[in-house]
Amino acid sequence: MPEYRPPPAKRRGAQIEPPNRFEATHHEPDFEHREFDEDLHDDQRVVETEFIPDHTQGLIAENNSPDIPFRFSINPYRGCEHGCVYCYARPTHEYLGMNAGIDFETKVMVKLSAPQLLRDELNRPSWRPQLISLSGVTDCYQPAERRFRLTRGCLEVLLEARQPVTIVTKNSLVLRDLDLLRPMAAARLVHVAVSITTLDRELARTMEPRTSAPQERLRTVRELNAAAVPVAVMVAPVVPGLTDDEMPAILHAAQEAGAASAGYIMLRLPLAVEPVFRDWLGQNYPLKKDRVESRVRAVRDGRLNDGKFGSRMRGAGFLADEIEKVFDLFTKKLGLDGDLPPLDYSQFRPPRSAAGQLRLF
Repeated sequence: MPEYRPPPAKRRGAQIEPPNRFEATHHEPDFEHREFDEDLHDDQRVVETEFIPDHTQGLIAENNSPDIPFRFSINPYRGCEHGCVYCYARPTHEYLGMNAGIDFETKVMVKLSAPQLLRDELNRPSWRPQLISLSGVTDCYQPAERRFRLTRGCLEVLLEARQPVTIVTKNSLVLRDLDLLRPMAAARLVHVAVSITTLDRELARTMEPRTSAPQERLRTVRELNAAAVPVAVMVAPVVPGLTDDEMPAILHAAQEAGAASAGYIMLRLPLAVEPVFRDWLGQNYPLKKDRVESRVRAVRDGRLNDGKFGSRMRGAGFLADEIEKVFDLFTKKLGLDGDLPPLDYSQFRPPRSAAGQLRLF
């Protein structure tokens, strides 16, 4: 007899709570004897988001990964309401004593002092202007940003300091800040990349439940382009056997919307992301599950994940090579194979400190 499962949580990507690899114990809900308790199931289906103050003392994070095109990043939030089932950042919640499933998208850590921390860090004599990525891990324009406005606060500091930044998002909320992005773009201080995984609205609704719909993301590209903000589209992640055949259509739509460049990243399933993704796949696309998993293994050297530098972003093997050839062919055909205009680092000037103290030199 198959294991009984309660109805899925509403508008959530993950439906499981995978064990935290750092914890000795694990909580496992048991519904075996309450299968017909409708009141209990209704309560379980609605999982509200909890916002938890994050009293971090630093904001600009540094990485030394050879396959990431930036050294420094800013993340005003830890965890993400978007709930994308494939999100590679899910395991970071395990460092906080939480799980990478439901907890990651319902317990969001909020760095309330992010703009002030950024101001002070850019004001340090040791800071030398170089690229900062806004959204190196979780999306800086996730729904929480409507309430907390931390990303906007950080952009205000970056504009004041003339500090170049790249923004990666899949939320049309970025258009709220066009009043800041326009002058930044005019001064060659900003690039924006909009992530589009699929054009299938129903697939996006289940795979990325709280993101902007695909057509909204294309509208975002159009309006950023109309505002003269350099914008690229990321076909990310490419899910072999599920979304890889959409790549030409996504690139055509991106070009028509005004994107100037494009990139892609292959699906990654590190650590606890794997059970979250596989559970989602089995619940929503059971007839495609074996095919998708087989194709993921085909681009990951027989495994479901490959963490090696050099191949983790693009995959390896015949199928990965074919996907790359299709991407190269269509980006060249559509004029999306170039880079966005270079950013200007020469204008940087230390911002006023959070305490209002001016620098002498």
